Amino acid sequence: MRIILDTNVLLSGLMLPEGTPGRIVNAWRKRNFYLVVSESILEEVARVLAYPKIRKRLNWDDEHISRYIALMRFEAEVVDIVGVEANVPADRNDNHLLATLIASKADWLITGDSDFDELTGLHPIISPSEFVRRFL
Repeated sequence: MRIILDTNVLLSGLMLPEGTPGRIVNAWRKRNFYLVVSESILEEVARVLAYPKIRKRLNWDDEHISRYIALMRFEAEVVDIVGVEANVPADRNDNHLLATLIASKADWLITGDSDFDELTGLHPIISPSEFVRRFL
């Protein structure tokens, strides 16, 4: 199974490894499924990991963040989304996630973001809790 993790799910999983997002991140690390990313997802994750509040919570410095992004790039499938048309009407800033889903034809986009609610019937989009209930 090939999945895309919204940044909020990935970061929640790193900060709360015992919670639902943490179970998903741990399942990826155990290679229970393949992670799919795009360069824009990697850039967003790196940017959010650098927020002072997140850095403090994880106790990560610049080097640790760089190594984690390199690990993601190495272990995940990186897809090109240049030229892929995607529209998340509720939040254009999420277009890159939908474009990654469209370009990769991944099995699921896992997100807790309600901005995707109106797209769930059109694309394979699932909440973290539903994903855990069905697959983990």
